[in-house]
Amino acid sequence: MPFIGRPERSLRELYQDDPERSDALLWGRRGALKGAALASLGAALGAAIPFGRHLPAGLLPAALAQPAAVGDAPRMVKLEGKAPLILQGERPLNAETPETLLDDDVTPAERMFVRNNGQVPEAPADPQRWRFRLDGEVNTPLELTVGELGSGRFPLVTRRLQLECGGNGRSFFSPETRGNQWGNGAVSCAEWTGVRLRDLLQAAGVKESGKFTGHFGADPHLSGDPERQAISRGMRLEKALDEDTLVAIRMNGQPIPLIHGAPLRLVTPGWPGSLSQKWLTRVLVRDRPHDGQGMGGTSYRVPVAPIVPGSRNDGSGFRDLESMPVRSVLTNLANGTRLPAGTRGLDLRGQAWAGDRTVRAVHASVDFGTTWQEMRTDGPPNRHAWQRWSGRVSLPSDGYFEVWYRATDSDGMMQPHVAANWNPQGYGSNAISRAAILVG
Repeated sequence: MPFIGRPERSLRELYQDDPERSDALLWGRRGALKGAALASLGAALGAAIPFGRHLPAGLLPAALAQPAAVGDAPRMVKLEGKAPLILQGERPLNAETPETLLDDDVTPAERMFVRNNGQVPEAPADPQRWRFRLDGEVNTPLELTVGELGSGRFPLVTRRLQLECGGNGRSFFSPETRGNQWGNGAVSCAEWTGVRLRDLLQAAGVKESGKFTGHFGADPHLSGDPERQAISRGMRLEKALDEDTLVAIRMNGQPIPLIHGAPLRLVTPGWPGSLSQKWLTRVLVRDRPHDGQGMGGTSYRVPVAPIVPGSRNDGSGFRDLESMPVRSVLTNLANGTRLPAGTRGLDLRGQAWAGDRTVRAVHASVDFGTTWQEMRTDGPPNRHAWQRWSGRVSLPSDGYFEVWYRATDSDGMMQPHVAANWNPQGYGSNAISRAAILVG
């Protein structure tokens, strides 16, 4: 449970209304948290702040920045067969996994986030007879059933693959952007079994003109109009030919749950989850970028050059979001954790991933980023799987602390201190995360 109650007028509310005045009141002109200001902030947090001198001016403490700090806890939803998830939207249904439920090396179905763009279709009477077509710029179009895909005609492979919503981390953008205000939990790493899309494309014989794919599913549009697609995205052929891009028929050794795309879905790991079409019915090979629902403009696209945060934009000068940026989650301590007096060390544990890349290092800090300690980072069991990190940090006394954690990928790209490259629909946010901890 969070340890912060509701003050008569919280710092979070004050910052929302007038951040400049809030800085002046709390930090003064020098921008240093000292004296009465430090004492006042400690009173608001309910504890002394041992590293308060390092708290950056203008940075609202994590305990006060969370909705639960002002009596507005996230709305939870309990779906059939699922753990309690954070409800992000009811129409379409979208729900986020709390970070502390992402501790499994292989994400169980009940802990997997839910992301929809339209309605959930009816379950097929006979999943084995579900039909899938691959056509377009190919020499020999294919039409196969789920049963045929699993019959051995094409090799079946099993891989642990991370899927992440393109808007994961959207809530960290300032100013706020459009879309579900995801935290870090729109991600999973299940074990998928299926046929490589590459093998199907090779069997169909892609023509020299084939450069892109377009994906189609059976999910009805929210309007109910059968002529409209809920979502229909596509990718460069190079990603379709990646050995880890699967036409999946099983998840964690079982038939895929309906809410996660049964009986057939694409799994396009490392790229926005919208490319992992659920309830898959067709892959179209094209000679140009796909123009389906969710393509072009500002949809799943980010600026090539920075734009003014909060500005309007039609997507000119944008590029498609492809490999997702490096990110980490802390899975054994929730924001707002209270620990017994005398606790002088924290064991930390979590997951980290980096789109098409791997994670080279994870660091943690308990003094507001003044010093960082490298954690142990395990290698991935296979490409496109997330990586376990763990370690221990020391605490000098009782009081209020924040665990900051950040990952660095194999190209040296590190999570930034604040969400960067603002865009109207809030894609690609991967700022350093923070968890408030109260000792005593």
